[in-house]
Amino acid sequence: MPLAVGPYGQSQPSCFVKMGFVMGCAVGMAAGALFGTFSCLRIGMRSRELMGGIGKTMMQSGGTFSTYMAIGMDIRC
Repeated sequence: MPLAVGPYGQSQPSCFVKMGFVMGCAVGMAAGALFGTFSCLRIGMRSRELMGGIGKTMMQSGGTFSTYMAIGMDIRC
């Protein structure tokens, strides 16, 4: 597979790294929704506080897992 080159000569991340990042983000956010909902309800959060807690957990787990998946796909390719 040829290496993609940007307008100034630097190489762009390959499709596999981008795909790994997006796939990791989707999986991480789904896991964050499940675990975030459970943990926020367990400590007694309600309404706006609950939605903020779930969103924060989703963003954290999505970002973390997408980084690991992108690195893993980069090593694999």
